[in-house]
Amino acid sequence: MSAVQLTGRMTAPAERCAEVRAAMEEHIRLSRAEQGCLYFELRETESGVFEVSELFQNRAAFDAHQTRTRGSAWFRVTGDLPRDYDVADL
Repeated sequence: MSAVQLTGRMTAPAERCAEVRAAMEEHIRLSRAEQGCLYFELRETESGVFEVSELFQNRAAFDAHQTRTRGSAWFRVTGDLPRDYDVADL
């Protein structure tokens, strides 16, 4: 099975940035602790632009991460924000 990589960015309007920043630390911690997570980085590169790079051991681990995320506080805060992600099987 091949690893799965996601890279891209999410953008937030100025009035939502504080809420997104407040939710980031827990989202990063939970994501890095997931089985099959090889790498997970999320950072604000400029005001309102949040870049993500993640690598999971295989598609099953990546899918489990996506499922967990959709039920998380992170998704409640950011689920409606625009994302531009690329997902690749390596």
